[in-house]
Amino acid sequence: MANLSIIDKEYVQWINDLKIRYRNSQIKASVKVNSEQIEYYWNLGKDIFELKLDNKYGSRFYKNLSNDLSVELSGADGFSERNLRYMKEFYSLYYQQVEILPQLVAKLCLVPWGHHRVIIDSAKFDGEKALFFVRKTIENGWSRSMLLNFIDTNLYEREGKAVTNFSATLPEPMSDLAKEITRDPYNFAFAGITGRYNEKLLKSALLRNITEFLIELGSGFAYVGKEYRLEIGDTENFIDLLFYHLNLRCYVVVEVKVDKFTPGDIGQLSTYVVACNHILKREDDKPTIGLLVCKNKDNTMAQYALEGSSQPIGISSYELEKLYPTNVEGLIPTIEELEAKL
Repeated sequence: MANLSIIDKEYVQWINDLKIRYRNSQIKASVKVNSEQIEYYWNLGKDIFELKLDNKYGSRFYKNLSNDLSVELSGADGFSERNLRYMKEFYSLYYQQVEILPQLVAKLCLVPWGHHRVIIDSAKFDGEKALFFVRKTIENGWSRSMLLNFIDTNLYEREGKAVTNFSATLPEPMSDLAKEITRDPYNFAFAGITGRYNEKLLKSALLRNITEFLIELGSGFAYVGKEYRLEIGDTENFIDLLFYHLNLRCYVVVEVKVDKFTPGDIGQLSTYVVACNHILKREDDKPTIGLLVCKNKDNTMAQYALEGSSQPIGISSYELEKLYPTNVEGLIPTIEELEAKL
């Protein structure tokens, strides 16, 4: 073994163990490249965290470890000082959840390391937030740029935040699942509207960008129609936007308002929800859900209005300007990382 930076029996033995683990992971890597790499990083981070090696060996520990692994594992990459620090943060972010859910490590191994670094930077030691983005990445197959986009637009803070009466109007577990498909506020920046506009212009802009609109609504939404015609008695009625949610197995009626929410908006939407149940809903479909998206709302007023409705309805607001992250540290490579890659 080459001369190491730290002359310590335990350290030397640990480096040798890391070499053995790495070679074993390389053998398996031909089948499962990403998962084996992530598991190796997890265990290396576990060693550093649980053995408190950065405290034991001082401020130059990560630099020394990086140099030693580069020598002992010749040709291997991924062991820069910065990446080694990420490995410790990776373990420390999730280890308490893993004690409760042992299968979590297997799920973490399904997410590429570049995604994990982005999540670590954004979560800032918030394990629940980190797991939220891990689950979303696995469920939706997000690229790193897509992950960054949803982090930038505060998806974690927005998802499931609409004011609803689902717990009182829908059976479990549908009530919880229905709550999860809502967001507040919705980010309609992709519509490209910057000046004066009305409801017709907004809805047209949303549908011109239907792919981005469906992405913002969330996974499971299938577009059915705009100004969807329903004949109720002797009267023609037109639903703003009609969707079918593939996971919930129900229709979702969406009404878009360019003004502040008023209690009177609930009556029209409730009528459309009931009409869909009578006219469109099939025997194996779940009850139709209504979603009212307004320019802004008073949450207390919205909750009071919903208590008077027997139909499952959610009320959200929307934004037309993109929200940018206040802290971009870790989202772009450092000068040292760029030089190392070159």
